[in-house]
Amino acid sequence: MVVLAVTWVAKAGHDGDVAPLFAKLTEESRKEPGCLMYQAHRHKTDRRRYFIYEQYKDDAALEAHRTTPHFLQFARKELPKIADRIEGHLYEALE
Repeated sequence: MVVLAVTWVAKAGHDGDVAPLFAKLTEESRKEPGCLMYQAHRHKTDRRRYFIYEQYKDDAALEAHRTTPHFLQFARKELPKIADRIEGHLYEALE
């Protein structure tokens, strides 16, 4: 299993625009055969900060996710207009 943990911060004035995009991305990503978990989180006190936790069956499933129409539309095209990707880290599960 491979895990991706990503932090995004909404640009000023776009606080309310980010969550609907993550809702669409979450709904579609969870339909992917190699996606084991996709969960978007919003910080409790800093309402502009988002944390996305993703689990995929393997590296190939993650790469497949990155080529889907919903990923290209929401994560590559629309999201960068209203939020900045602060960090992203890949992890492997300890077994």
